[in-house]
Amino acid sequence: MAENAPENAAAANGPTTDRTPELAPDLALDWHEGDMPYSQAYGDHFYCRTDGRLECGHVFLDGNGLPSRWSDGGDFTIGELGFGTGLNLCETWRQWRAARGDALGTLHFVSFERFPLPRAAIDRALSHWPQIDRERAALSGLWPEAPDGHGAIALELDERTRLTVVCGPALEGLQACGLSFDAWYLDGFAPSRNPDMWSAELIGQVFGHTSPGGTFATYAAAGFVRRNLAGAGFAVERRPGFAGKREMLCGRRP
Repeated sequence: MAENAPENAAAANGPTTDRTPELAPDLALDWHEGDMPYSQAYGDHFYCRTDGRLECGHVFLDGNGLPSRWSDGGDFTIGELGFGTGLNLCETWRQWRAARGDALGTLHFVSFERFPLPRAAIDRALSHWPQIDRERAALSGLWPEAPDGHGAIALELDERTRLTVVCGPALEGLQACGLSFDAWYLDGFAPSRNPDMWSAELIGQVFGHTSPGGTFATYAAAGFVRRNLAGAGFAVERRPGFAGKREMLCGRRP
């Protein structure tokens, strides 16, 4: 999610082209510029307004050393905090297919999402990028029309790619999770707007569910986020952020 206070403030006060008031309060959206979803509950966009797909590549894929880490073959498991519109999943799936070719191995993408969006909202947001049209169509075709927000949404995207969206609070989902992850996308709404997603307790669970040598990446660079990541045990690195943002964070479990 975009962490850019001036941009968010301007968007909140600027013109809105559409609104979906029929959704539950935690899911209610404004649509800026036609297909840019903005959460009324959190007062934040779902991704950078410059280009969310390129932001995903810069922050989450590059920040985790992907796709180069897939070249050795084998299975790979990605954990994500905040599924949102599924943009990170679609861009990762696109790059996974391009990088792996005919090599063996499966990708399991596991996302923890408290308020899963309805199918129509996901399809509308992702339609902005023709580069992921194939992935958008496949995800939309399998996604529930109106998820009830309980349990897990488990989808076989293709013969080598699985998606599991664990619905509900991320802390509870991780506490009950038996998986270990090779890479993490930490992509909740901005820390100033959704601090629970960046708490020391939740980051501790992320660390505990990271394989030795596993990595994380996030657009966030707030001081308490960095301290929580380091306090959990990650070796934390600052890197230049996307689209003029000064910093982002990435790191590794020793």
